Amino acid sequence: MDKTDVWELVEQARSQVVDADDVDAVAQRMAELLATHQPDQIAAFDRPLSDLVAESYLAPLWAAAYVINGGASDDGFDYFRGWLIGQGRGVYERALADPDSLADVPAVVEAADEDDVLESEDMLSVAWDAYEAATGGELPATRGGSPRPPLDPDWDFDFDDDDEMSARLPRLTALFYDED
Repeated sequence: MDKTDVWELVEQARSQVVDADDVDAVAQRMAELLATHQPDQIAAFDRPLSDLVAESYLAPLWAAAYVINGGASDDGFDYFRGWLIGQGRGVYERALADPDSLADVPAVVEAADEDDVLESEDMLSVAWDAYEAATGGELPATRGGSPRPPLDPDWDFDFDDDDEMSARLPRLTALFYDED
């Protein structure tokens, strides 16, 4: 299994759920589809999914999650990245290249209007859930998670600094910050 397999399963699941913006439903459908594979293939799925989570461990993206969700703890940022993966490859890749591009995502615009939090812990456990469904057991231990890259020191500032956030993420902050 590789990242292409992850993206194909995300797209397949998104096309089969009632609301593709319901990332937990997408994750559940992914687990159901993955559970039809052999246990070794299910276990192998966890590595590329973990790689995508690790690759998205970026300070500018963390800042975007902070704006969108009104804050982002370590776990909250993990769950935000789960949500991001559930949006599909195009949204994910654009967000990694330019986190402010998330202002174009309909679910983000809706979150701004509805004061929703965009997270999916379920997306992070797709392989675990599929393996348990297929075998009744726990996913075997892997050689450890994918390493996180170091965070960009240029983004080491207080995310509560509205002026700095507005300068760095102008489109997102325009959606989420009240103008006084």
